[in-house]
Amino acid sequence: MEKRIVTLASGQFGDLSLEELCRQAKEMGYEGLELATHAHFSVQKALEDDSYIPHVWETLRKYGLECKAISAHLVGQCVGDVWDERLDNFAPDAVKGKPEEIRAWAIDEMKKTAVAAKKFGVSVVNGFTGSPIWARWYSYPQTTKEMIDSGFALIKELWSPIFDVFDENGIKFALEVHPTEIAFDYYTTKRLLDEFEWRPTLGLNYDPSHLVWQGVNEVAFLREFSSRVYHVHMKDVKMFDNEMAGILGSFLEFGDTRRKWNFVSIGHGDVDFDGIIRELNAAGYTGPLSVEWEDSGMDRKWGATESCEYVKSMNFYPSDVAFDSALSRK
Repeated sequence: MEKRIVTLASGQFGDLSLEELCRQAKEMGYEGLELATHAHFSVQKALEDDSYIPHVWETLRKYGLECKAISAHLVGQCVGDVWDERLDNFAPDAVKGKPEEIRAWAIDEMKKTAVAAKKFGVSVVNGFTGSPIWARWYSYPQTTKEMIDSGFALIKELWSPIFDVFDENGIKFALEVHPTEIAFDYYTTKRLLDEFEWRPTLGLNYDPSHLVWQGVNEVAFLREFSSRVYHVHMKDVKMFDNEMAGILGSFLEFGDTRRKWNFVSIGHGDVDFDGIIRELNAAGYTGPLSVEWEDSGMDRKWGATESCEYVKSMNFYPSDVAFDSALSRK
């Protein structure tokens, strides 16, 4: 079985230059980076500056690092969302506050991202799709079936032309199933894949942390969709026994100890990583295990270093012999 490398998602390290991130990632023990397009991989430069991609690879290889995927979460969110002022944080200055112009920019940018990914030499782009119906997840005021149907139909309409460009360039899109996305749990993920008729372009960036706090079994989910897992985020979440808190977060910031749950450094939470590795082995997954480090209560470098060590310790492979085979009589 091909070795799975342990990589670091760069989005949470956007305050560091690529050079400094590579240096720190190497020190922390990582074997590669998942480069975020909002932080360490410029789609525009990749397409317009012939020296840019060689420079990125030179910097990575200087520190013995690989890159198997790039991520475009912020741009993808702008494709399918209903605008509010928060989306302006993800968009260029020229289109801020202009909902249709933001969407048009995002669609064009996602198409360009597929072209840039091919030019860069990776085959997977991770990201979000956004959702025109997320605000209607709770059925009051009453949410009709027609509203939900139209939401899924709109996502198909918006993303199909993007996926056409992905196909032209041999790139897969790995959706991170996540609250605020059109697919946020088991049933919505199945419905989305059905909506696209299980188009091979569309797969998953599997992140168990977003499932656990919702009460979805992360291992069963992985088993069900293992054939569509194109990338894996290793991220942990801890549930707290606080009878005054609910899973909706109470408008308390991440890291606030009064919350019902918080993202935590890997190994400090409730995600069944042992079960996940066993399912990935059963599925024959050989892609990266990408640490997406998010823990507001822990020093970033200390936690990311510990997380790398933890994932490496859990990154075991299937046996090539049955444990009880020696018990049979010849």
